[in-house]
Amino acid sequence: MDNEKVGNLPLGVALSWGLVQPPKRGPKREMSIQKIVDAAIAIADEEGLSSVSMSRVASSLGFTTMSLYRYVPSKDDLLLLMMDAACDMDIPEEEEGLDWREKMRRYVRDTLAVMRKHPWYTDIPISGVPITPKNLEIVDIGLRCTRGLPLNDYEKMSIILLLSSYARSIGIVMKDMDQALKAGKSPGSFSGLDYSDALKKLVTPDRFPDLYPVVMSGAYTDEVQGANPIPDDFEFGLERVLDGIEYYLSVKKNMEPK
Repeated sequence: MDNEKVGNLPLGVALSWGLVQPPKRGPKREMSIQKIVDAAIAIADEEGLSSVSMSRVASSLGFTTMSLYRYVPSKDDLLLLMMDAACDMDIPEEEEGLDWREKMRRYVRDTLAVMRKHPWYTDIPISGVPITPKNLEIVDIGLRCTRGLPLNDYEKMSIILLLSSYARSIGIVMKDMDQALKAGKSPGSFSGLDYSDALKKLVTPDRFPDLYPVVMSGAYTDEVQGANPIPDDFEFGLERVLDGIEYYLSVKKNMEPK
């Protein structure tokens, strides 16, 4: 591989930007970085990230592991390329008349959709600031939401981090729930309904003074159908995050010299 254009970028990042020349030896026509990444994603989507290995990907493509290494030097590079490819979503057209709250709602939902489509995404540890092209496109889309707001660049990036972190945390919870349900867990195990009677006996007011009334009311296990005024925990949490940003904007406005 020709590393002259890589500079101080990690090799996997340079590969994502197309800054590395393809190998001069090996199966040039039948093999490409795109095909390798697509094959790895297909395995991860179907069987989970733990099933992805260089040998497994090479075998799925009908090539030797060594031929794969000529294109992608390590599994870490492959995982980085998979993450970047997973971020390849349709960039929404800008709509006039949308306020910043609705733009941020859509940004969080679109980010969460990436993680729901590829549940393995959050299994890859964060290793640094996003610097691959498709990942940066998502950051750019997020920054659209702050356009026109009285924020400096540091505040804008902190807000995008806040929104992205919320989407990631919800994505992890949803992934775990989906996997548990596929493994045979009942929906009542997540709402707690399956254990409502037992909890009312085990949770005592002396040991759990604040939890006890919540359990006894049925709110902890969503026991009383139709009584919960919060139909969607994800949307409720998102609105509270946006409330916090709105409050911050109002404080900044009040601090402006008059």
